[in-house]
Amino acid sequence: MIQPLSIVWDFDPVFISLGSFDIRYYGVMWALAILIGAWFFDNFCKREGLSQEVSGSIFIYGTLATIIGARLGHCLFYDPVEYLSKPWTIITGFRDGGMASHGAAIGLLIGLWLFSRKNRLPYVWSLDRIMIAVGIGGAIVRMGNLFNSEIFGTATSLPWGFEFVRSAKWVHEYAPAAVHPTQIYEALCYLATFALLCWLYYRRDMARRRPGVLFGIGLIGVFLTRFFIEFIKTEQESFEIGWALDMGQWLSIPFILLGIYMIWRGMSRPALEVPAPQQTARTQPKESKKRKR
Repeated sequence: MIQPLSIVWDFDPVFISLGSFDIRYYGVMWALAILIGAWFFDNFCKREGLSQEVSGSIFIYGTLATIIGARLGHCLFYDPVEYLSKPWTIITGFRDGGMASHGAAIGLLIGLWLFSRKNRLPYVWSLDRIMIAVGIGGAIVRMGNLFNSEIFGTATSLPWGFEFVRSAKWVHEYAPAAVHPTQIYEALCYLATFALLCWLYYRRDMARRRPGVLFGIGLIGVFLTRFFIEFIKTEQESFEIGWALDMGQWLSIPFILLGIYMIWRGMSRPALEVPAPQQTARTQPKESKKRKR
């Protein structure tokens, strides 16, 4: 019998070891996502003539809120009994993994509200622009899941199926069958969302002309993707077995509905007339020098 083609994934998740302390690619991907998000936000502030202080404060509010929200989201959504009975493990068990994207989203929404109040900016201003960073950041974090050989899909005979030989879950439940690399599926969809948002922001000036629309499109691109891919993804926790929709899908529905509302809200109002974005010193055209006669 001819076995279908597949990819044997035997990637070492440890980036570097410092004695007994391991730094994993997953953590490196989170750090990279945060740094790239901060760079984009700095670019938005410069483009729109905001001060360096505004750009710097988003790094503090956004980073802390995202990490705390992601950790608490995992603990409360996926294993509340364990963590509520031993609340100290929320912190002490941080190295063992456990970050939830829905928790990160909720934390980021709270952090952006605080950031907007501090800098006296409309909340929707922050929401529109952060979605661009979320698009690229989400793709990077999903690659971290791939490096960790986790959050993969169900069995498949497609030629791009993966054999996650370092995953105990794959070895016990799926071997020798290949499974869907759902981490890559999500990463590609997030990259497509990121590209669309960049085009709308830089080419169409949509964030200033129709506030809220970018935020809505970003929510749809991220969470509708998550909703559909969950149908071919393995359960993250045993309590999800037998559910019509898993935890990730139930948590995605409010974000999808909010995205639809924000798009409707932004498109139903007249487009705003806005001046051209401010040019930085690097982008300003040089004045031609007249020749002396």
